[in-house]
Amino acid sequence: MPGRLAHIAVAVPDLDAALAHWRRLPGARAGVAHDLPGHGVRVAFVDMADSRIELVTPLGDDSPVAGYLSRNPAGGIHHICYEVADLDAACAGLAAQGARVLGAPRPGAHGRPVIFLHPRDFDGCLIELEQAP
Repeated sequence: MPGRLAHIAVAVPDLDAALAHWRRLPGARAGVAHDLPGHGVRVAFVDMADSRIELVTPLGDDSPVAGYLSRNPAGGIHHICYEVADLDAACAGLAAQGARVLGAPRPGAHGRPVIFLHPRDFDGCLIELEQAP
């Protein structure tokens, strides 16, 4: 059901400092940071030859990422995102198998609908599904 790995998200306490760190990797191309108020975060993507990292920091104390950083002050891997051909069908199929779909689809960093799956259903890993272009 999931398609290609879209990105791995890393929660960071300081987005500018994190961008500076990731830019040191050979071949890394860092994008421009922008706010996603609907998700309560500020994000920037770092593209590499065959992968993409999403750096994410909270916009406020009520952000889910703020909670993550309170437990992991140095930051760390927050979620893994997969593209799916049909987000609604993927959610319905996963829910039918007992996976907990968190909330309703909403626009993600690329303007396409995204949804999250409960980490307890995936060995402690928060999964994001993104509608493929």
